[in-house]
Amino acid sequence: MTVGMERLGEPFGFTGDGDGGRRARRTVRERAAKVVADETLLDDVELMAAEAVANAILHGTGLVTVTVSTDGRRVRVDIADDGPAREASHGELRLDHGRGLTVVDALADEWGLDQSPRRTRLWFIVDAHRPPAHA
Repeated sequence: MTVGMERLGEPFGFTGDGDGGRRARRTVRERAAKVVADETLLDDVELMAAEAVANAILHGTGLVTVTVSTDGRRVRVDIADDGPAREASHGELRLDHGRGLTVVDALADEWGLDQSPRRTRLWFIVDAHRPPAHA
């Protein structure tokens, strides 16, 4: 979490089974809406969360945890899992192979990916008062 930011609710944890991904996206949107008034910008935040959650489910292991925080001006979303899954055939770490990180890169004001053998964390920040990226 970035210095000066406070959590908007407790972290939301789920496994890749069931409807956890859908609930995580909805939770991110509801919490971000406490700071972000623009519906189109909320759509962007939800889309980035959806891409990050999908990556965690597809490429990660263990429990996926989503945390939303704010300093009143910016919203930060962190999606973490218990580390990268390994490719069955090559034993190499799996990285994003779709458009998920491209979407986050295009829509976020800041973002990063921290990865170790035991933890993967993708985070992004949006300015709650800026116009949406596709406006």
